[in-house]
Amino acid sequence: MGAGSITVLSDKAWARWTALLLLALGMFCSYIFMDVMSPIKNLVQSQLGWDNTAFGTMQGSETFLNVFIFFLIFAGIILDKMGVRFTAVLSGVVMLVGATINWYAVTDMFAGSSLERWFTDHLNYIPVFDELGVSPFYEGMPASAKFSAIGFMIFGCGVEMAGITVSRGIVKWFKGREMALAMGSEMALARLGVATCMIFSPLFANIGGTPKVSNSVAFGVVLLMIALIMFIVYFFMDKKLDSQTHAEEEKDDPFRISDIGQILRSSGFWLVAFLCVLYYSAIFPFQKYAVNMLQCNLTFTEVAPDSFWASDTVTVVQYIIMLVAAAAAFVSNFSSGKMMKSGMLALAVGALIVYCYMGYMCQSAASIFAVFPLLAVGITPILGKYVDHKGKAASMLVFGALLLIICHLTFAFILPLFKGNTVGGVIVAYVTILVLGASFSLVPASLWPSVPKLVDAKIIGSAYALIFWIQNIGLWLFPLLIGKVLDNTNPEIAEGLANGSISEQVAAVSYDYTWPLVMLACLGVAALLIGLWLKIIDRKQHLGLELPNIRKDETEVEASEVVAAEE
Repeated sequence: MGAGSITVLSDKAWARWTALLLLALGMFCSYIFMDVMSPIKNLVQSQLGWDNTAFGTMQGSETFLNVFIFFLIFAGIILDKMGVRFTAVLSGVVMLVGATINWYAVTDMFAGSSLERWFTDHLNYIPVFDELGVSPFYEGMPASAKFSAIGFMIFGCGVEMAGITVSRGIVKWFKGREMALAMGSEMALARLGVATCMIFSPLFANIGGTPKVSNSVAFGVVLLMIALIMFIVYFFMDKKLDSQTHAEEEKDDPFRISDIGQILRSSGFWLVAFLCVLYYSAIFPFQKYAVNMLQCNLTFTEVAPDSFWASDTVTVVQYIIMLVAAAAAFVSNFSSGKMMKSGMLALAVGALIVYCYMGYMCQSAASIFAVFPLLAVGITPILGKYVDHKGKAASMLVFGALLLIICHLTFAFILPLFKGNTVGGVIVAYVTILVLGASFSLVPASLWPSVPKLVDAKIIGSAYALIFWIQNIGLWLFPLLIGKVLDNTNPEIAEGLANGSISEQVAAVSYDYTWPLVMLACLGVAALLIGLWLKIIDRKQHLGLELPNIRKDETEVEASEVVAAEE
C-alpha cells in the first residue's frame, strides 16, 4: 500500500497506468515533432530554398542551448526544486512555444515580412560562437532557417526537460510495482512517434492539394497542444496522489559541481560517455536525413493519383497495421503461455510483412523508413531481461556497434547498386532499416544500466547529467556535419541550381550520400574500438559490466531504469 494501510491512487492499477499513458503520450507527441521535417526534406529544400547546410544547421539547433548554455543542467535543477508535475507542465509549454515559432518561420506569413528582412540582415555573425566555430547561424543562411532554428532551440529545451521529468514521474507512480514493464512501455510508445512522423508528415504536407512544409509542422504543433493537455491532466492526478500520501514530491538529487571531479576520474565513465555520444550521433542525426537518402538511392515509380495506393485511406490502414505489428511484438514478451506467445509473434510477423508490402506499393520512402522502430519495440524487453539476468552488457555494446557499421556501409555501397531495381532495392532497404532498429535497442539496454557500476551510487544523477550533456554535443554537431559533407561532395548539384540546368525538385532527390554514410560508419568503428577497450578494462578492474544487473542493489537498479526509459 502507498501509505501504511491506506490505499492511495498509485495503489490502483488503472490510476498508475493512466498516469503512465498521459506521460508517454506527451513524449510520443514530442518525438513526432522532433523529426517532422525529416520525411519532407526534399520539399523543404525545393520550397523554402534551404540547402543541406541550412537544413543540417537548423536540425542541429535543437540541442544548441542544452549544450552551450547548459540548459540541460538547469532543467535538472528546475525538476529538483519544483517537482515533477510543475516541470511536466513547464516542459509542455516550452515545447509548444518553440514549435509555434518553428511553424511560423516556414509559413507564407513569414515570407516577405519585415521579420524575414530583419533575419536576413542580422544574426550573420555571433561574437565568441563564430570564433569558436559553433555558431547556430551563418552568413547567407536563409532567414526562414534562422528563425526556425530559434524555435527548434526552444523546443529542444522543453523536450529534454520533458524526458527527465517523465522518467521521474514513472518512478514515483510505479516504485515497488511494475517498474520495468512501465519503463519499457513508455519507451516503446515514444519510439513509435518516429514511425508516426514518417507516415503522416508527408500526408499532412499535401493537404489542400498544394504541398506545403507548414502543413506538416502545423500537424506537429497541434500534437504538442495535445501533449500539454496530457501534462496538465497529469498535474492534477499527481497533486491528488501527494494529498493522499501527505508527502513532499520525490525529487532527484541536485547536480553538484563538486561531484564532477570524482566522476571524471573514472576511466570507465569516460568510455561509456564516448560510446554514448558516438552511437547516438550515428542514429538520431541519420534519422533526419534517412528518408531523403532513400529517395536518392531507390527508384520510385509514380502511383496513379486516383488509385487506392495514392489515397489518404491507405495511410491510415498502413498505420493501423504498423500498430498491430508493434503491439503484438511487444505483448509477446509478456505472454506466459507458449501458444499465446507463438500466436502474438506470428501476428507481429504477418502484420510486418503486410506493412512492408503496402509501403512498397505506395512507393514512399517515408513509409519504408517508418519500419525503423518496429523491431526495436519487439526486442527491447527481451534484451533488457537478458542483461538483467545473464549480463554481457559490454559484449552487447560491441555487437551493437558492429551492426551499426554494417548498416551504414550497406546504405553507402550496397543500396546504390540496386538503383533501377524497384523490388531489390526496397528489400535491401527494409532489411537494413530493421537491423539498424535492432542495434538501436542493443546499446540502450546494455549501456545505461552499466553506468551505476562505474560511479558511486550517491552521484549517479550527476553522472547521468554529464553523459546527457556530452550526448547532446554529438546531436548538435552531426546533423550540421552531414549537411556540410553532403553539399561539399555534391558540387555539381549546386552548380546546376545556379545555372538553371537542374530544378529544385530534381536536385532534392539527386544527392550522393556515400560520404555522409561513411562518416557515420566511422562513428560505429570508433564505438567498436571503445567497446573492446571497455571489455579489457572491465576484465582488469572487475567493474562487473559482464555480470547480470540482478546482482546490483535496489537503488542502482532503479537509477538505471530511470535513464533507460529516457532513451
